[in-house]
Amino acid sequence: MAVKQTAGRDALGEFAPKFAELNDEVLFGQVWSREDKLSLRDRSLVTVVALMAQGLTDSSFRYHLTAAKNNGITRTEIAEILTHAAFYAGWPKAWAAFRMAKEVWAEDAAEDAKAKHQSEMVFPIGASNDGFAQYFSGKSYLAPLSTAQVGIYNVTFEPGCRNNWHIHHAARGGGQILVCVAGRGYYQEWGKAPQELHPGDVVNIPPEVKHWHGAAPDCWFSHLAVEVPGEGTSNE
Repeated sequence: MAVKQTAGRDALGEFAPKFAELNDEVLFGQVWSREDKLSLRDRSLVTVVALMAQGLTDSSFRYHLTAAKNNGITRTEIAEILTHAAFYAGWPKAWAAFRMAKEVWAEDAAEDAKAKHQSEMVFPIGASNDGFAQYFSGKSYLAPLSTAQVGIYNVTFEPGCRNNWHIHHAARGGGQILVCVAGRGYYQEWGKAPQELHPGDVVNIPPEVKHWHGAAPDCWFSHLAVEVPGEGTSNE
């Protein structure tokens, strides 16, 4: 069902009331509501191409790109639509349209990358790691796999995310083991060069060693964090 439009009345209701009425009641109220003749998705497709062909890549174009996304046109489809239209509307107009489309579908691109990362490992990405967000630069996710006997957690980092320098203290035993399961990341101990990590790599972190770990700038990364049992353990 078409959304009730008030943009005409909001912007031009006093200055051009008839134009505002035609915009809100006829164009968006009558034409866009005729879904039995043409779906909202197809109307969005036609509108986006028509505006691009005129070189009208302004705020109204962004509005219709957002509507197209909400009406079901995917990131892959809009890229193909604009590519096809470029041969008829002109290459410079396509460049301008692509710049705005990338912004509108940016969130979808991130979700696609997250889904691809999930498909590369058997462990779940888990929920947003909000409880420990203050200890990370960037967004991370946490999936508890075992909380009995030995704590095992799947920690996932978005590209560029890492945790702060920290130390696992223990009077006896303790420390942490990282088992890398997907993506590409880094581990660094204080005073040493960073170590690049790939699936299958294992990092043994003794207690009292200052370190950090996280994702490469351009890649998602996940590792299992295994808590080594000990006495008098704490994290700093």
